[in-house]
Amino acid sequence: MTKNSPLALLPLGLFLALFIGSGLYYHAAGTDFAFYQISAPVAILPAIVLALMLQKGRLNERIETFIAGVGDNTIITMALIYLLAGAFASVAKAVGGVDATVNFGLSIIPPELVLPGLFVITAFVATSMGTSMGTIAAIAPIAVGVAEATDLSLLLTVGTVVGGAMFGDNLSIISDTTIAATRTQGCEMRDKFRLNFKIALPAALLTLVWLYVQGSSAQVEAPGDYELIRVLPYLAVLLLALSGLNVMLVLFVGILLAGAVGLFATEGYNVAQWSKDIYAGYTGMQEILILSLLIGGLGALMKSQGGLVWLAGMIDKLSRQSEDPRKHRRSGEFSISAAVALTNVCTANNTVAIIISGGLAKDIAQRYGVDPRRSASLMDIFSCVVQGMLPYGAQVLLAGSIAKLSPLEIIGNIHYCWILAAAALISIVIGYPQPKARS
Repeated sequence: MTKNSPLALLPLGLFLALFIGSGLYYHAAGTDFAFYQISAPVAILPAIVLALMLQKGRLNERIETFIAGVGDNTIITMALIYLLAGAFASVAKAVGGVDATVNFGLSIIPPELVLPGLFVITAFVATSMGTSMGTIAAIAPIAVGVAEATDLSLLLTVGTVVGGAMFGDNLSIISDTTIAATRTQGCEMRDKFRLNFKIALPAALLTLVWLYVQGSSAQVEAPGDYELIRVLPYLAVLLLALSGLNVMLVLFVGILLAGAVGLFATEGYNVAQWSKDIYAGYTGMQEILILSLLIGGLGALMKSQGGLVWLAGMIDKLSRQSEDPRKHRRSGEFSISAAVALTNVCTANNTVAIIISGGLAKDIAQRYGVDPRRSASLMDIFSCVVQGMLPYGAQVLLAGSIAKLSPLEIIGNIHYCWILAAAALISIVIGYPQPKARS
């Protein structure tokens, strides 16, 4: 059996050093598109080599562990969503769907409320459908169009969408993070929702105020003409998503509807062009698809080498420092939050992070007298906070690919996640909210 060791996390550190460090270096040197000089799928290769070298066993066995991680069900599902999201965005834009939707929205929303409105719509959709990925795939192209039609920063509009998507991912009762958190801690979804809401709502309201201030002086061009039929693919995608239909089916239907609008309502648009637009959408997602697959393999190697177990053990060891744990519930809550946050950094998947750290969190909660409802709430919040700020996380990568932006530039503009992190930390310090005692 491989000994649990912090060395197992070294490859992740190498990847981040190359990925972020190279961007900062070229930025300091004044190079244009500094964060694109060394792409993430290339920067991760030395990290994979290092992980393979650290892995015990025969070379073929090490490679098999890596490939198993690449082929993980969650990773493959994300890859398919990337492809379908890219295809839908490409076809919808080609047939005028993005322009029509933006013009329609700008014609009914006051200019000073464009950013808050974008956040509210995204948050509502994400909460209803329970997936941040599907929400970003549907709304990020609209955020790009809004930035083009106004003087608002593209980074700000895209960051607003990611923030709204993470709000819904955290609160939705059908989100996989909610299901994982409540199951591992042994509590009801509605109880976790009530506690989460008391932290997330103030954070969302502060975000709306901040977005209003940022966008109150926005200069919006006179909305152009639009045909409602070209808005149909987006409306259908949103309605189907709200109905609870599988996100891949939602995006596939969107591709069909957008293609139909092109074939029957756009002069000169034909099946051949539709095919080309779909493929163009595929190729636009190439970088994040490759990176997600490679991250899946790297994560499997680190997990196999005991890196995540070592990390959990260190947090558990630190959490036992108190002489009387029952009197230090705050320390327990910080330990639970740190466990899921650091695991999320290593796995780049908030659901997986909750599942991996769930047992440790439950043990800490029992020793420190933390209510399971409170424990589940903190786990869900901090996993979503970290996931929404990881430059190599699926959500930020998807938004960056759609908007053609560096993920490192986007994370500084996802204001909701930063505000939610502050709100959650304050919640731990002041000890509010706490669940009511069971009758």
